[in-house]
Amino acid sequence: MGPLQRLPAFTRHAVAGLLRALPPATWDKLFDWARSVLPKRIQLSIPGEKTRKLADVLTLSDGHDFYRQLTSHWTDPASIVIGATEFQTLLTDETAWPKTDSLEHAMMAMDAQTYMADDILTKVDRAAMAASLETRVPMLDHRVVELAWRMPLDFKIRDGQSKWLLRQVLYRHVPKDLIERPKKGFGIPLDIWLRGPLHDWAEALLDEQRLRLEGYFHPESIRKMWSEHLSGKKNWQYHLWNILMFQAWLAEQ
Repeated sequence: MGPLQRLPAFTRHAVAGLLRALPPATWDKLFDWARSVLPKRIQLSIPGEKTRKLADVLTLSDGHDFYRQLTSHWTDPASIVIGATEFQTLLTDETAWPKTDSLEHAMMAMDAQTYMADDILTKVDRAAMAASLETRVPMLDHRVVELAWRMPLDFKIRDGQSKWLLRQVLYRHVPKDLIERPKKGFGIPLDIWLRGPLHDWAEALLDEQRLRLEGYFHPESIRKMWSEHLSGKKNWQYHLWNILMFQAWLAEQ
């Protein structure tokens, strides 16, 4: 859970409140303004979104809750979907979690069975293969995976640095400046599109009367989230996109 989780609960709640005091867009602007003086390791992409996630996990003390918060858009589906009961899955059933020597290894094992199989490999690698590019698949040779799992955690994370052993190997063959750079994401600016060119389309699908007549969602929760997103107070792009995809599908039936 990291050193922050070892702070007293009231301290973590206070820090989380301070982080939430500014909207994600403001954090983005602050990080951009200070980029020239910030150490490379904290020159984050989408800092506003990551600040929100940090605020969400700071108040948690259980490892399972920590992982679920990081990997879930909706942590309480019943508050959105009328009469909803969440199905038991590997993610929601703590008794089915991999038995490992640490929370870090447990999360790696969960990622391999969920996020990697159902998201990264499904979308990124299939798209890359369509352009004759190899992405993550070469690293999934069963011998490489088995070797990595046999290694102790200290070979993977050391002194706060991830992929420690892999970095040591790369340092022998690749200039360090090419490796030690901030990670660059390539997500689409969905939050901006929803406030701009997709606004009218989304507004029609999230119309309160429409949601009420269809009877699938609690309109109040969704309209509140939509209003906060439009004002820039919060960035609910992924939460809203889930709803919008269902609504768009429903409209075609």
